[in-house]
Amino acid sequence: MTDRIRASHILIVHADAEGGSSTRTRPDALREINEIKRRLAAGEDFADLAAENSDCPSGQDGGDLGAFRRGAMVPAFEQAAFALQVNEVSDVVETEFGYHLIARTE
Repeated sequence: MTDRIRASHILIVHADAEGGSSTRTRPDALREINEIKRRLAAGEDFADLAAENSDCPSGQDGGDLGAFRRGAMVPAFEQAAFALQVNEVSDVVETEFGYHLIARTE
């Protein structure tokens, strides 16, 4: 089991999210992240979709979060990220910050 991975993500924030300033409702945010997931499945590039859609500043870097160790991210995000194989994308993951799609890159 590895203790360090590298991942990218796409974050869609909603009005109930911690620290979020979005006016999106939770259902609207879920619809939006599911549409992005559909576009990924249709072959669109993760980094391009992150740059276009992510509410996280990392979106400008294609969603790249860099390398991180266990314990560095909130539990739901960490569990999903560390369960992925390299080049695999998660299902929708909900954290206190909103909805994520996570791509493990290393």
